[in-house]
Amino acid sequence: MKIAFLTSGGIAPCLSASIGALIDAYNNLSPKAELIGYLHGYRGLLLGNSIVIPEKVKYNTGILYNFGGSPIGNSRVKLTNIDSCIKAGYVKEGEIPLEIAANQLVKDGIDILHTIGGDDTNTMAAQLSCYLKEKNYDLTVVGLPKTVDNDVYPISQTLGAWTAAEQGAIFFENIANENTTSHRQLIIHEVMGRHCGWLTAYTAKEYHERLNQKEFLPEILIEKNRWDVDAVYIPEIEIDFNKEYSRLRKLMDEKDSVNIFLSEGAGTGTIIREIENKGETVTRDAFGHVALDTINPGQWFAEKFAEKLNAHKTLVQKSGYFGRSAAPNKKDLDLIKLSGKLGAETALGGQSGVIGLDDDNNASLSLIDFERIKGGKPFDPTVSWFKKILTDIGQK
Repeated sequence: MKIAFLTSGGIAPCLSASIGALIDAYNNLSPKAELIGYLHGYRGLLLGNSIVIPEKVKYNTGILYNFGGSPIGNSRVKLTNIDSCIKAGYVKEGEIPLEIAANQLVKDGIDILHTIGGDDTNTMAAQLSCYLKEKNYDLTVVGLPKTVDNDVYPISQTLGAWTAAEQGAIFFENIANENTTSHRQLIIHEVMGRHCGWLTAYTAKEYHERLNQKEFLPEILIEKNRWDVDAVYIPEIEIDFNKEYSRLRKLMDEKDSVNIFLSEGAGTGTIIREIENKGETVTRDAFGHVALDTINPGQWFAEKFAEKLNAHKTLVQKSGYFGRSAAPNKKDLDLIKLSGKLGAETALGGQSGVIGLDDDNNASLSLIDFERIKGGKPFDPTVSWFKKILTDIGQK
């Protein structure tokens, strides 16, 4: 029995721990199995770069639970984007990446492949499995859902998202102290979330709740309202800019500072239209996604709001890399361990799919068919905890 692991896409606070959880499960269920890891995701699979998981790692998985990042490396590679794979040097002209990857799995004698990533990673793995079955090679593929955006259908909670939100809140606890550096200070906390506002919303929730546990000294500048959230902007809610300019201008006049939690995808459509109307080109990645760092949503919002609020100082800070690089918190780690155990059990049973909390099965941990997995799941802004935040901060 030969089992391979592959992590792909951006990192999240679950990759290292997920590898640890899977290794632990196989230590119990199939201790004689050979375990390997493809280095840097699909890049390693295309190039045939892998490492054998040695005995020392097998019996020191607790260390993996305490680290962020991936112990076998990550990369953003889409096997169906042939031009991108050729340009990167992963395949040659005339070669088909999906075929090259499938042939490598056959050459390595892989029986089970575990992919840990988002919807693109796991649906790509499903295509590999289908391709090989057509060639009469039986490969079982079981994925684990990784994304800090929590935006994968039909999964209610992706691995690492809780931790990313908690870490984003911790990040802003320090940044918020910057409100004391200037008169009329505008601080924009830009949070990851291309199409889904869950991470921004939950980060605001975590921060708001943590703030409620602190003591303040309103007799001087240490007033709670200076540190609290004043606005949460997410892609799922249309922004009434004129209304928000007016509301936040009053807050700036009253408390001398404004704190905005901004999903990087909020208002992106408006920004892209502005760029394209100027005749400029929007940069996109291998998956066709707009490269958000090139359009800089936080800076765009900063320029718009700074003028309207008459801000004397504006600060834009991004918590994304801080949050997604963390080791998982207890809540995530508990789910990761359960997911790894079920993932190994179903794989040894010859069943393929993605392990996740299934929205269509009372959010119970289940094996979900690959055909049901897709990205772009929006956040539901009508959930009670988010409505309460907006009420608390006066945005609703």
